[in-house]
Amino acid sequence: MAPHTRDTSELARALKAAVGGDVDFSAAARALTTMDASNYRRVPVGVVAPRDADDVAAALEVCRRHGVPVVPRGGGTSIAGQATGTGVVLDFTRHMNKIVSVDPDARTARVQPGVVLDRLQQAVRPHGLVFGPDPSTHSRCTLGGMIGNNSCGAHSVAWGTTADNVRELSVVTYAGARHHLAHGLGPDSGPPGLGDLVDEHLALLRTGFPDGLPRRISGYALDALLPEKGTDLARAFCGSEGTLAVLTEATVGLVAAPAARALAVLGYPDESAAAEAAAGLLLHGPLTVEGMAEDLVPAGHGLPRGGAWLFVETGGATAAEAGGRAERIVRAADALDGTVVADPAAVRALWRVREDASGTATRMLDGGEAWPGWEDCAVPPARLGPYLRDFRALLAEHGLHGTPYGHFGDGCIHVRIDFDLLSTEGIRRFRAFSEQVASLVVAHGGSLSGEHGDGQARAELLPKMYGDELVALFGRFKDLWDPAGGMNPGMLVRPDPLDANLRFAVLPGRPVDVAFGYPQDGGDFAGAVRRCVGVAKCRTEQAAAGGGVMCPSYRATGEEQHSTRGRARLLHEMLAGEVVTGGWRSTEVRDALDLCLACKGCRSDCPVGVDMATYKAEFLHHHYAGRPRPAAHYAMGRLPQWLRAAAPWAPALNALARVRPLAALAKRLGGIAPQRDLPRLAPQTFRRWLRGHMGGRAQVLDAGRSAVLWPDTFTDHLSPSVGRAAVRVMEAAGIGIVLPPDRVCCGLTYVSTGQLDGARRVMRRTLDTVEPLLELGVPVTVLEPSCAATLRTDLPELLGDDPRSHRLAALVRTFAQTLEECAPDWEPPRIDRPVVGQTHCHQHAVLGEAAERRVRQRAGLSGDLSGGCCGLAGNFGFERGHHEVSVACAEDQLLPAVRSAAEGAELLADGFSCRTQLDQLAGLRARHLAQVLAEHLPPPPGGPGRGVTYGIRQDGRPTM
Repeated sequence: MAPHTRDTSELARALKAAVGGDVDFSAAARALTTMDASNYRRVPVGVVAPRDADDVAAALEVCRRHGVPVVPRGGGTSIAGQATGTGVVLDFTRHMNKIVSVDPDARTARVQPGVVLDRLQQAVRPHGLVFGPDPSTHSRCTLGGMIGNNSCGAHSVAWGTTADNVRELSVVTYAGARHHLAHGLGPDSGPPGLGDLVDEHLALLRTGFPDGLPRRISGYALDALLPEKGTDLARAFCGSEGTLAVLTEATVGLVAAPAARALAVLGYPDESAAAEAAAGLLLHGPLTVEGMAEDLVPAGHGLPRGGAWLFVETGGATAAEAGGRAERIVRAADALDGTVVADPAAVRALWRVREDASGTATRMLDGGEAWPGWEDCAVPPARLGPYLRDFRALLAEHGLHGTPYGHFGDGCIHVRIDFDLLSTEGIRRFRAFSEQVASLVVAHGGSLSGEHGDGQARAELLPKMYGDELVALFGRFKDLWDPAGGMNPGMLVRPDPLDANLRFAVLPGRPVDVAFGYPQDGGDFAGAVRRCVGVAKCRTEQAAAGGGVMCPSYRATGEEQHSTRGRARLLHEMLAGEVVTGGWRSTEVRDALDLCLACKGCRSDCPVGVDMATYKAEFLHHHYAGRPRPAAHYAMGRLPQWLRAAAPWAPALNALARVRPLAALAKRLGGIAPQRDLPRLAPQTFRRWLRGHMGGRAQVLDAGRSAVLWPDTFTDHLSPSVGRAAVRVMEAAGIGIVLPPDRVCCGLTYVSTGQLDGARRVMRRTLDTVEPLLELGVPVTVLEPSCAATLRTDLPELLGDDPRSHRLAALVRTFAQTLEECAPDWEPPRIDRPVVGQTHCHQHAVLGEAAERRVRQRAGLSGDLSGGCCGLAGNFGFERGHHEVSVACAEDQLLPAVRSAAEGAELLADGFSCRTQLDQLAGLRARHLAQVLAEHLPPPPGGPGRGVTYGIRQDGRPTM
């Protein structure tokens, strides 16, 4: 094809004139699409989001005229590099993402290419139907991408690959021709010359493809064009990776979903033993036969005895029928141990472990990095055990390590390997291993790709599998469709070398100067950013089941740049300096991070532990170094010092805040959203009250039943009723209370606004204050979850060279954790009510809420709290320009859960931000767990004579 147009502004103008959708040639748009979920990186010239098939045709015509290639892109979760490109990226997720129709009688659905699989599943579920293929990325992968890669998923042993479930396709070629592809339409429905190509090579097409492979994804499926197979052009198009034409609409087949399911979990000594057993289980007609070794299973998993497991799902018309089938499999299997899991919540938890493996497998047990590169080959299921033994031997020969897992019933293995893709020698070894393992797969009768396609990772090796003659035929097939070579060049046919375009090559060779320690990444910020492998669990329309948080801003906006992956991509390109050229001063990165709530949800929910809250604080620290900051950083980032200064005049300031013109002026000067009410200052701080309550009494402390009570800024100045309630409960539980001798601050507000020098000063002063208390070794009870999370993580990561920071972090406990640790035999009052509300996102991400669940259960507070983020997120929801997103985040989970709550339910929210959001958006008063427990305590024995001078009214205010 003709060379690329050098002046991309001319191309952009032509596309904007021709296309009704979005045309974006900005540095940010290009940076967001340089990578998919593979090891590869290619820089596009621009991004087009077409609205319909006519837009697609118009964009192709302009690109053809300018000699610019095109790459179709869905969710960007491809693992072999095929969703990256050097020309124009066609993004189908923005507009062409609709379910056109569902025909329950015919069991089909018509969809546009940008439809996310989970949305299709939700639409057809009421009809008792399901789309059979279900990759682990089902919450964000698109049907167009699945067709392009011929995706499979866990249920392929029952329902096949995407190609098995496609009925009709509408496509547009680079030359502008439109084709309708379907089974039995014959070669005339494709490009001219296709029939002759098939007729000339019938013998090769009948003998050149391996048999007995349910997961043969590599290359073009030209054998589907054989007359005895119905000349199925739709099937042949599946797996073409955007190299033939652009898909604009598809009709897919649906299957009846079992009314009930059960899961047989079988334990084996190792993965080879599990692999050898898998093929035999297919006789029982399971829905899945998935394998996983202990390397990828978290501690305390409760799985049957063994070092590797098979997850075998069964279906039935009733729970008893599904369970019975699973029980028969357990009895028939030659396993060390086995059990049947029927509880839906427990089954979901096990599947989450399996689905997250594509991310968790990128981190080795020793903390090292592992990468795709040889991700998903497949061999005949009966050969899987021997193949795995040979594969392990080859890994050892090259000094490499990896943890195989995946679709054992189909002979398909996923594995992330600790390739060194940063050094010349490491890349040489990567190539040598890839060449040798390709030969090994072929020797076992396998396919180089069993699910994710060839892309750039394996296409160069296709001659090993198919031979030169058939690979040459692939090239002729491609040229019939795309004679100009404009469709996704470098993939499948005439591929780029497997060791070219590696995404790590552009990163700096030396660690950059940073403030945080990044202990999990060897102190290297580039290593931290490198964590994002692009699996895009953050790009979901709904938070993960079971209280997931990540990524609230993406769910509010639907924009890639507001996902954790998008922000990580921009930081990667900032470090590369090729597309995003401003370094730490980059406006593209600043704008993307502006809507990051710093909820820390990605720290726990991202399979690889990307911590965007920390990266945001790091970036803001450098971005504003030596120059003025936004007003909100001064007003809310330094909130502790303003609140201390305001405390003596709290009543007067509260009165002034009720004067609307004055409040409006204060908000404007402070960068606060005009829609927000200013929080009310406490007339008496919690610290002052507690000193009075303790009255200077000397206490003989029992180290096992005592705790430091941390007077955080929010409890001290804005919500002292929470602190008073906590004191009441702790005293009732017999826990001795220790108060820090002077003011303390975790530094949260400084961290969240990137004022890291200030944060370190505050933290060091706090460590000086509490150093004597650290010698006690007793829990440090922090009532505000965000402050507890800051002490647990940000403190030691900012002051890693100060051993006191690690000692304090190790002592931090939540309120419920303190009750369990210091008063394990204490029984809370029975309340016996349902609960509704939200687990603070920082608690979910850093501290966990298991203790809170147990305390609530013992108190008779039934039900679960919602996940997600309240949307206020400390300073975020108060900042000017964030109100709309803040409200959208609250509407994601919290507000709907509260509206649908049972009458009389307790509204719980331990975080000050969560309580404030509920108050300001819904007029509802939520309470801390301590307040709810304190309200239901019996009067203290002895009455006032025992020195207890306060109580808690139902409205949460103290009585003195």
